Amino acid sequence: MNSSFLTSRPQYKGCDVITTLADFAIITYAVEPSVLAQYLPANFEPDIFTLANGSQRAFVSAVPFRDLDFRFAGLPWFKFSFGQTNYRAYVKYEGTRCVWFFGTSLATPFVNIPRHVWQLPWHWAAMSFATQWQEGRCRQYCLATQSSGANVELELTADSEPMGVLDGFSSEEQTAEVLTHPLTGYFYRRDGKVGRYSVWHERLQLSRATASRARFQLFEELGLITADTPIHSALVQQATEFVVILPPQVVV
Repeated sequence: MNSSFLTSRPQYKGCDVITTLADFAIITYAVEPSVLAQYLPANFEPDIFTLANGSQRAFVSAVPFRDLDFRFAGLPWFKFSFGQTNYRAYVKYEGTRCVWFFGTSLATPFVNIPRHVWQLPWHWAAMSFATQWQEGRCRQYCLATQSSGANVELELTADSEPMGVLDGFSSEEQTAEVLTHPLTGYFYRRDGKVGRYSVWHERLQLSRATASRARFQLFEELGLITADTPIHSALVQQATEFVVILPPQVVV
């Protein structure tokens, strides 16, 4: 399958991070673009799609996973394991597709290093994962998170149905490019400036999942969703490798 959005594996440098992400999930909501727009700085705008019901919507996702062997390229023998959840919106910056990060929850005291050294909007959280996989199929996925302003309650089950084409997208390729393969992310640093960092990974092999419970306090408190908002989609993969290109850069 010809995927123009795929890129070659980068050459690592000392502070780049390589990590295996286990229990990887993408929980997406379709939201009102004007609500999302109020959280974006100048030159950023929501990426808007037309759903099957005719409504114009933007997308935001919570992306929880477990880092199994988080390590810096220059110090590969020091490895760390912890839970993490990224909160992101799919946007355009000066016309180019990317993601906007509202913040990240991290279940390790080491969260204070990127918070202070790079001013990343990362916050400590207590996370409890309970997952069961059988031959790559997710039989159970439960996550409970306690974090200031970002509590999570999530229960999923999945079958072997691949991601395919999701509502609002014209093809499987567009679905994959927008929802599963953004490589550049922007965020408000803790000092108010806009920062940027990038990642690399191979094409994800995600399966559809069904959520019996999904509550994300952060999205609710931002007014992007309510407790009753149905999810747009839930996708899961047992494990995948990511490379994070560091350090982050200041944009504005």
